[in-house]
Amino acid sequence: MEIRNIAIIAHVDHGKTRLTDALMQQTGMVTDDAVGMDSNDLEKERGITIYSKNTSVFYKDTKINIVDTPGHADFGSEVERVLRSIDSVLLVVDAQEGPMPQTKFVLKKSLELGLKPIVVLNKIDKSAARPEWAHDKVLELFMDLGATDEQLNFVTVYAIAKDGIAKLNLEDESKDLCPLLDTILEKVPPAQVDTSLPFSFQPFNLAYDNYLGRMGIGRVYQGKIKIADKVFVKKHDGTVISGNILKLFTFEGLNRKEVEEVSAGDIVMLAGLPEIYIGDTVCTDREQELLPAIKIDEPTICLNFLVNNSPVSGKEGKFVTGQQIRERLEKELEVNVGLKIDFSPVDYFKVYGRGELQIAILLENMRREDYELQISQPQVIIKEINGVKHEPFEQATFDTPQECAGVVIEKMSKRKGKMISMEPEQNYTRLIYEIPTRGLLGYRNEFIVDTKGEGILCSEVIGFKPHAGAIEKRDVGSMISGEAGKVLAFPLANLQLRGVLYMGANVDVYEGQVIGNTAKGMDMTVNPVKGKHLTNMRSSGADTAAQLVPHMVLTLERGMEVMSEDEYLEITPKSIRLRKQNLTEIGRVKASRKK
Repeated sequence: MEIRNIAIIAHVDHGKTRLTDALMQQTGMVTDDAVGMDSNDLEKERGITIYSKNTSVFYKDTKINIVDTPGHADFGSEVERVLRSIDSVLLVVDAQEGPMPQTKFVLKKSLELGLKPIVVLNKIDKSAARPEWAHDKVLELFMDLGATDEQLNFVTVYAIAKDGIAKLNLEDESKDLCPLLDTILEKVPPAQVDTSLPFSFQPFNLAYDNYLGRMGIGRVYQGKIKIADKVFVKKHDGTVISGNILKLFTFEGLNRKEVEEVSAGDIVMLAGLPEIYIGDTVCTDREQELLPAIKIDEPTICLNFLVNNSPVSGKEGKFVTGQQIRERLEKELEVNVGLKIDFSPVDYFKVYGRGELQIAILLENMRREDYELQISQPQVIIKEINGVKHEPFEQATFDTPQECAGVVIEKMSKRKGKMISMEPEQNYTRLIYEIPTRGLLGYRNEFIVDTKGEGILCSEVIGFKPHAGAIEKRDVGSMISGEAGKVLAFPLANLQLRGVLYMGANVDVYEGQVIGNTAKGMDMTVNPVKGKHLTNMRSSGADTAAQLVPHMVLTLERGMEVMSEDEYLEITPKSIRLRKQNLTEIGRVKASRKK
């Protein structure tokens, strides 16, 4: 049986996963419409793909291995490590929005590897769809990224992924995805199936089983292997570890199928090698050459993970010690190559990542596993190149209603953003800025407010550039509780006039906890637990109920955006709290004097 290996890549929310689900349903690999690629709880809640996953479909006596990849820039490492193992990509582009920042990122990686993409213009049924315009924009992007003549001669397929329809021409009639499947068979080269050479395998993903332990998922580049065969795991630091294959699996739809033997060209899972990591070379000959390392773009932000030492620590979490947090982070490093962690500091662990969302997903998974910890404010990584300070820059794309463009432009100028282009797009304005990552940190929530919830913000890291200098960002202060107890509605009614509250009434607080922000930009210590004094003298309106406006609920991403440098975000399985590093006012005054 011939094998085709492809990955589906695109910007977030352009329809990759919906297209993969439709391919599985129409080829009979999945019969339940409720079962799909996004099986993780966080993926279902957020509606985005976070982890790359593989499946396979069978069409016209051909096995098509498909890898569904994330579309968000923070999970770019999930895409980068997959592309080496496949022979072509389906580049999915929204027929209305056209190429977006992550489209450029994943396409660039594909072209550099010499892959010839098949372009899928999805969502052509949208009332505002512009397939011809989107096609021209994709062609421009190919040229901008230095595509070869062969790559520029790409095939375009038009699709409605949610309805399971694909067509080669807009005017064609179609009822299924057969035109797309036929295009894959025609344009994607068959996988090389040379079984005469020694076995060679490289994992691009890892899985874990309670009985089998760690398992490697990757492509067999040459040769074949059977259960119980002896192999060597060769690492790029020169280490060689021997072991035996315990189990072998191939993929059929969303299920894994246990087999006795696997051959070159297929994407498989193997068990029995507890020391296997992403990028290692698994082979049968100790002297075989290493396969090229899987290169991942370097991190751009860092923050500290600390043991929670607040007055209420240990009351909600099960795993609260530094050793338990360390073991969890070491486990994360085994499967997440986009993270780097420095374990050398005594009081904290310094975590390096690609963006706030990547860190937030890690923290959300940890709190759901009953971990309790606190983190410091995310900071960008500053490098010195040839004696000059450099910092990461991003290309940010803002799609905003026309009447809100002025506010966004004003905010970007304060945050050292440099406008690259400004174009009217139907009933909104598309602004493209080159801006330091420092300038974007903490702005996403502000952008939602500025555009009344109608704006779209996407960004792509473009590398390190000379330091941009001081940036005007935080123009609010913190409202800090000076007392411990239960928050009451009576004091909150007055405090809500001074800024935005992060909590409502009848919630326990401790001294030093941040309960809101102040509009004037200065930190303010308040007493949110004082009750109403009862006296014999009452005015006619004295007993009217306190009217509280809805407070701003702190989420992980929002907490990382609004926290200041002298604060910690406390994360437990049940709560997310913001607190000052120094809980007492005297301690904060002393710290400010030292600074």
